[in-house]
Amino acid sequence: MSSCRSLVAAALFAAAGAALAQTAYPGIGRAATAPEVAAWDIDVRPDFKGLPKGKGSVSQGQDVWEAKCASCHGIFGESNSTFSPLVGGTTKDDVKTGRVARLTDPAYPGRTTLMKASTVSTLWDYINRAMPWTAPKSLSTDEVYAVTAFLLNLGGVLPDDFVLSDATMAQAQSLLPNRNGMTTDHAMWPGGKPRKPDVQGSACMKDCPVDAGHASLLPDHARNAHGNLAEQNRLVGAQHGADTTRPAGAAVAAAAQPQKPEPPAALALLNKNGCNACHTVDAKLVGPAFRDIAKKYNGQADAASYLGGKIRAGGSGVWGAIPMPAQALSEADARAIAQWLAEGAKK
Repeated sequence: MSSCRSLVAAALFAAAGAALAQTAYPGIGRAATAPEVAAWDIDVRPDFKGLPKGKGSVSQGQDVWEAKCASCHGIFGESNSTFSPLVGGTTKDDVKTGRVARLTDPAYPGRTTLMKASTVSTLWDYINRAMPWTAPKSLSTDEVYAVTAFLLNLGGVLPDDFVLSDATMAQAQSLLPNRNGMTTDHAMWPGGKPRKPDVQGSACMKDCPVDAGHASLLPDHARNAHGNLAEQNRLVGAQHGADTTRPAGAAVAAAAQPQKPEPPAALALLNKNGCNACHTVDAKLVGPAFRDIAKKYNGQADAASYLGGKIRAGGSGVWGAIPMPAQALSEADARAIAQWLAEGAKK
């Protein structure tokens, strides 16, 4: 009886709160409708709850992959120099056991996505909500099933004729190479008996070192492999990227030097709109270097107008076979970047 009273009281309290919100601030806010809640409630759990109805074959996934995914992740999931490989490192024995043997081999040079993923729902959910990078949530439900099927086919998990759907997702899960590799035996997992943390921390209480030591560094051969890290940081929060155009240790000496002039506003727009994921100022990455683009259109009277349109519309064939997807940046940002390119792409 007391629990029943508690439920009634809770319901009355919630109703009173909603009514107060409506009357205390008239015209501001309203309760979300069921369709609005459903539009945001798109997560998929490891038990496949939340998975929408749909289906997609491996062959259909290949078509979507080559049109919308391969420009960043490669035709075979090997990815380019910016993104980590998606496939590789798994074997037929891993598919049988559900544990990726190479995860315990420190000599193996990398960790691909299919080596680490323990649930197909994680792959499906991430692709659904975040891919493609330039237009997240633009894939249809059937396209997400198809792309997931093709990715698993590339990794040797699913056969060529497999059709992935809400009804066959559990079958795909039973073949995932690292399906038994996730552990819940650590303090961060909710529920169950208390566990010790999986890391052992200790605090220095006396005779502590005065100077902090650096625990990581970039080797010389990789220091500036993808352009200056200091220019690729997000514009929000503290800036931690090293100036990789300088030798290691040059930062202290540079502190006594006069400040460099402010970089062009276009460089900030490149960061803001994610352009540096595929381009750098001086060197080819996925797409051409900005300096090469500027050189190609140097002296063309309508260069700024033409490039502004190309940035937003995308295209392929001008700089090779890899397409550039249409970009969702504002017309003003595209115009500013295009003008910077037309003026020589100066830092």
